[in-house]
Amino acid sequence: MTPAAKALAWDDFRLIKAIAEERALPAAAHALGINHSTVFRRLGQIEEALGVKLFERHRSGYVATPAGEEMVLLAGRVDEDITAFTRKLAGQEIKPAGELRVATNDTLLVDLLTPLFSKFLAQCPDIRLDILVGNRAANLSKRDADVAIRATDSPPETLVGRKPARIAWALYGRAEDFPGPEPASENDLWQCPWVSLGEQFTMMSAVRYIARHVAAERVVYKLNTVLGLAEAVEAGIGIGFLPCFIGDARPGLKRLAPPDPRLAADLWILTHPDMRHTPRVRLFLDFIATEIARLKPQIEGERRPPAAEAEMEPSQSGGV
Repeated sequence: MTPAAKALAWDDFRLIKAIAEERALPAAAHALGINHSTVFRRLGQIEEALGVKLFERHRSGYVATPAGEEMVLLAGRVDEDITAFTRKLAGQEIKPAGELRVATNDTLLVDLLTPLFSKFLAQCPDIRLDILVGNRAANLSKRDADVAIRATDSPPETLVGRKPARIAWALYGRAEDFPGPEPASENDLWQCPWVSLGEQFTMMSAVRYIARHVAAERVVYKLNTVLGLAEAVEAGIGIGFLPCFIGDARPGLKRLAPPDPRLAADLWILTHPDMRHTPRVRLFLDFIATEIARLKPQIEGERRPPAAEAEMEPSQSGGV
């Protein structure tokens, strides 16, 4: 095979197919949207490259030789495959498959998302999840991840997504330290030891609240993970604010005050605009948004604790 023959392109097959169907160069040129001289020249180049004649000129028009017929048949099969592929795209018939990279943090993963991911994989066995855990925002524009699930009131303007719930926060303490049915007095709460996230989380309302209202010497334990915060409260190190979907799920914890709307944060499922129509991304967004919506009462702290709850307001004295 000559080097020129190896360079045959799909347009060459389309040209031969058009000549065979139209049986005349002007008609083939019209069908392809090019001029007559171009068709004549390209036919000569293709025949020269292959070293065989593809058509015989008869009174009835151009008739394909055996070699030409083979080329026309191949062109027809390729054209049918392309048409079928286009129909599948238009009808969204392509089955979602492949790897999906999801960025989130450890708190959402452990206490909320892992059962949802398990359910998703059971329903979509051709998709594989690669979970990226961390508090630093993934750069979806650079494809660090395909989807990000974050608690934030200020999602990046460069991303698109859905907000299926708002995460409620409330004050919790160890249940055995607050055994009575009556809520602890406001003054007693301010005098308790407190636990809090560290200064690197000052973007969070709960951290700013404690910094403004709780005396510094009362904050006896700081750390950089909400999971650890819940463990610290359950261990009796101090009282502290937690997302309700974490605090309410732990029998060893007790709500000491109702959820504070000022501490809540939106839960977002985000992706890059260029990715939102990808079948596996679209399927994942739909699925997770629906599942989170089902859990909205727990996430938004709508369950009522056994004992009556009293609204806790910042004191004007007592070091807060």
